[in-house]
Amino acid sequence: MNTSLVEILSDSLVIIPTYNEIENIESIVRVTLLQAPHFDVLIVDDNSPDGTALRVRELQKEFPDRLFLTQRDKKAGLGTAYIHGFLWGLRSEKKYAFFFEMDADFSHNPTDLSRLYKECKENNADVAIGSRYVKGVNVVNWPLRRVLLSYCASIYVKLITGMRVQDPTAGFICYRKEVLEGIDFDKIKFVGYAFQIEMKYKAYIKKYHLSEVSIVFTDRVRGKSKMNASIIKEAIFGVLAMRIRHLLGEE
Repeated sequence: MNTSLVEILSDSLVIIPTYNEIENIESIVRVTLLQAPHFDVLIVDDNSPDGTALRVRELQKEFPDRLFLTQRDKKAGLGTAYIHGFLWGLRSEKKYAFFFEMDADFSHNPTDLSRLYKECKENNADVAIGSRYVKGVNVVNWPLRRVLLSYCASIYVKLITGMRVQDPTAGFICYRKEVLEGIDFDKIKFVGYAFQIEMKYKAYIKKYHLSEVSIVFTDRVRGKSKMNASIIKEAIFGVLAMRIRHLLGEE
């Protein structure tokens, strides 16, 4: 089969937000584009001063029909980056059926993309979640304090929201197009990592089928983590506010 035809017919878009990922970007793009079935890649770059977008533009010459770049003026949060990518993909003439969230730093293994795809495509999940906690604790290179913080946050979210998702803060996800079309992005409140919780909760209350696929999460080797105290505060207090808004019928 003609390779260009396969590329044109790709039904999946992997969205990768970036800010100062020059050390990882070429490798993550190349490995992702090697996966089967074929995945297109959209980089959403927040005007990285380290030249991340310039490197992507160079790679686009090699992968003109499969690698795409959109740039924003400044760093504006993970959640808004993904929404930007979702809207870009939903409006694309390529008519993608599946949308993936994935980090640029290899904490999410691109070889697991096919497993998330299969969970939606063949097993009829509406949202496939790459879960660190569905089979024990599958995290590599995290200090114990961070593992405990993440695991306890997952328990907290489950208690507050009622979701039966073992890893509600996970950021390696496949969404069916219909799920994204059914969510009003203007009502999404979170811009940081709590965005991941809110998106799952929106899908959950709309009765979409959420399924978890066990993955191994490996902490970044190169580059700097974006985690900070404000992100943790948003997750703790924001989740409670989100649940209260729903109970009051405000969303």
